[in-house]
Order: sequence, then C-alpha cells, then structure tokens
Amino acid sequence: MQGNAYQSVVFPVLGTLDDDHQQLETPVRIAVTGSIATDHLMTFEGRFTDSLVVDQLDKISLSFLVEDLDVRRGGIAANIAFGMGCLGLDPVLVGAVGQDFADYRSWLQRHRVDTSGVHVSELRHTARFVCTTDTDHAQIASFYAGAMREARDIELEPVASRMGGVDMVVISANDPEAMLRHTEECRTRGYPFLADPGQQIAWMDGAGIRQLIDGATYLFTNEYEAALAEQKTGWSAEEILDRVGTRVVTLGAKGARIDRKDEPTLHIECAPEEGKVDPTGVGDGFRAGFLAGLAWGLPHERCAQVGSLMATYVIETKGTQEYELGQRRFLDRFEAAYGPAALADVAPHVRCPRP
Repeated sequence: MQGNAYQSVVFPVLGTLDDDHQQLETPVRIAVTGSIATDHLMTFEGRFTDSLVVDQLDKISLSFLVEDLDVRRGGIAANIAFGMGCLGLDPVLVGAVGQDFADYRSWLQRHRVDTSGVHVSELRHTARFVCTTDTDHAQIASFYAGAMREARDIELEPVASRMGGVDMVVISANDPEAMLRHTEECRTRGYPFLADPGQQIAWMDGAGIRQLIDGATYLFTNEYEAALAEQKTGWSAEEILDRVGTRVVTLGAKGARIDRKDEPTLHIECAPEEGKVDPTGVGDGFRAGFLAGLAWGLPHERCAQVGSLMATYVIETKGTQEYELGQRRFLDRFEAAYGPAALADVAPHVRCPRP
C-alpha cells in the first residue's frame, strides 16, 4: 500500500513444507493497537429511561443503586487480542499501561497474546472503564484514559521489526493522537490497516475522522457510528466505500453487513445465543473472530460468521475476557449456526486451547 491506496485483501494461507511434505501454515502477523483497561461493571435492576425527564435533561443529576460490582480485565485492543489468542492465533498487543499491569500481562501471555509492544507508564495508572447496565441492556459509562495518553508516543516500526514484518495493523479506539499517529505511519510505511475508531467518533471532528478512515483496508463501525462518521466527515456511504477496501457494520441483534466496492453486500446473521448476561465487549469479540478468519485466509462471509459466534460467547458471560471456547464445543456451535459447509471451511484452522 502506498499513500492513501488501500489493499482489499483476504490473507492467503502462507507456508512451507515439512519433512513429510505437508503444508505448514505461516502465522499472519497482526498488531492490535488500542486501549488496555480495567473494567468496573455494575448492574442496575431497573430501566434508565424511567428516571429521565425529557424537558429537564439540561439539568440532569442522577444516581442509580446498583446490585453488584465486577472488576474485570478489558480495553478494546486487549479484548480483541485475547479473543484471537483463544482461537489459536498469536496477536501482538500495542498500547500503553501503568505499573499495575503485571498480573494483566501474565493473563494475556497465558492466552497467546504477545505483549512486547506494550508501553509501561512511569506516572499514570492503567485506564479504567466504568459501566452500568440496566435491565434493557442500555448502558451508561465513563472512561479514565490514564496511561493510555502515552500511546501517542509509540512508534509502530520497531514493533513491526520485532514481528519480522506486519500484515495488518488494527487501529481501534485509543488516545486520539495515538490513533492519528498510527494511521499516518501505516500510510507512510505501507502497512495495511483496519480502522476501528469506535466511540472516539463521537469526540473527534470531521477532519480527524477522515484521516482515520482514508486508505483503510477495512473499516469497522456499529450502525450508529457508521451514520455519525458520514455526518461528521460529510462523505456519503458510497464516498466512504470509495476510500476503504471493505466496510463492516455491526447491526446488533440483526447481525452484520459487509459492503465492498462493485460486489454484492453480505448480510451475516447472529449465531444463536444461550442467554444474555452482559453486552460489554461484544463488538470486540466480533472483531477478534473476523480477524482470525482473515488470518486463516477465509472469505469475508466466514470471517463474519466466526466473529458472530465469538460475540455470542461474550454476551453469555459477565466481563469481556471470561469466556472459554473449547475446541469441540465451539465447532459444534458453529456448525449448528451456519451449517456443515461453513464448518468444513473453518474447522481446519481453529485451535482452541481446551477440548
């Protein structure tokens, strides 16, 4: 990729031959940049909307008595990398944390995440995400950036050199200056990148969002973020698609939509869930599965199907990294959701650490 020209790619399965002339897969090198945080998750046994007075919103002052508190590992980049590791990949995590990261680092490393790209601040704590969810699964949240502000000081080239090169850089929600720096470095050095601006779309201006999007190999948003990106950039959906390789929009319970230039739009249904527990991190799970599919050289439909099942695992558990896949169970659920032909494409690649 040179300048703002994107590469719309599905990674080939690369490899060499072993002594028995069997094809060996060469790992696809994916660096995941973005937030690394601790999540403080609370549940309100009621509906936020019951406490809102529409004509008094300019004077809003509310508190909610919550039933429980869970302190969990989180952060968008860490959640994505964790999910990829659970599927058998070895992603490289890139972000900034505080001195309190030691236990979290050990956890990620035990789940196949390479943390050599993580910068440790000498002054600030690891970022904090504080979120309350009501019975309608509506959420009110706040985020303390902390050490994440130092992510703007991270250069990607040394990370890529340690990796022996990089096939994709994921640029997820992070310190805005870090996101802009990483995007520009990807363009300059020719690294294909996946733009996943997430909630930062709400705070960035149109010029910043245009810089994040333009030239991306993939653009990921949810439905609301997609509309907001169009509004703030002044670009239509078609104009955005002219500037990216593939546009993936998650649609909540309606699944996901994949738009590609001059190709039919794909609609992917959600995998059946066994129950709703907590929606936090569902989008990160989807991205982890989608990226795994790309790393395995699968077509976009299969990538989104793996992502949808990963998202289902997340919503069934409290916390963003508390699920356990299990090789056989994962594949059984995948076949039940998407059929034997889909299973035949995916099964050779999945390497969950447990049976």
